[in-house]
Amino acid sequence: MSEAHLSDAEWKVMNVVWETAPTDARTVLEALEDETGWAYTTVKTMLQRLVDKGALRVRKVGIKSVYRPRIERDDAQRGALRALADKAFGGVSKAMMHMLMSEETLSKRDRAALRRMLEASDADGGDA
Repeated sequence: MSEAHLSDAEWKVMNVVWETAPTDARTVLEALEDETGWAYTTVKTMLQRLVDKGALRVRKVGIKSVYRPRIERDDAQRGALRALADKAFGGVSKAMMHMLMSEETLSKRDRAALRRMLEASDADGGDA
């Protein structure tokens, strides 16, 4: 499921589930209602769609459905980033990184952290 493509609305729901799991539809609704104005039935539909996609698992506890993520947030983010690189940059990560670096002003702290990540990747044998 790490390759599933999430819509913007599904990302909103998943972010709440990742933060509150195990959780229920009422909790998701309360977390998102100011931002989205969604009805309870909309949240239930979104949760079921995510179950159908394999992003969530659901279990009945009494009359309540309780949801837990089946995918980790970083796996979903990695998949979304890969999909963006494929779609917008022809699958070339270097081109995407160049765009990010040219568009985003990085602080000295951010640059140092990036250097450390690159050095750690080199030390682990990552040369992709």
